[in-house]
Amino acid sequence: MFSKILLITLFSPFLYASSIIDNSFITRYEYGQMLYENPRGIGCNKCHGLKGEGALIAKYKTSKGVEKRLSAPQISKVSWQRFKEVLSAKENKSLVMPTYFLTNEELVSIHYYITNLKK
Repeated sequence: MFSKILLITLFSPFLYASSIIDNSFITRYEYGQMLYENPRGIGCNKCHGLKGEGALIAKYKTSKGVEKRLSAPQISKVSWQRFKEVLSAKENKSLVMPTYFLTNEELVSIHYYITNLKK
């Protein structure tokens, strides 16, 4: 009887703590936010907006005087599969979007952040 009580007393704090408390130094959300704001030089937020809503990058006129706009798309509602596909490409097909060479963990964290932004 005493040995059962001793075992329960010794191990119950570990079982309880591991199921509720996240002892990470930085949460996935915080890590994703940090990466979103500065993954490798220029942050995603510079083109895609503070909340991944998309943003105007530049306005310009062609040689014929036609006004054009260059905008980054909304990414806050992009599926994980599409997000990973675009950012995992060895060379980005876009002439504007840089290739970041992010790890899978970094991709997961950024996607988690932009799809769970605090309103």
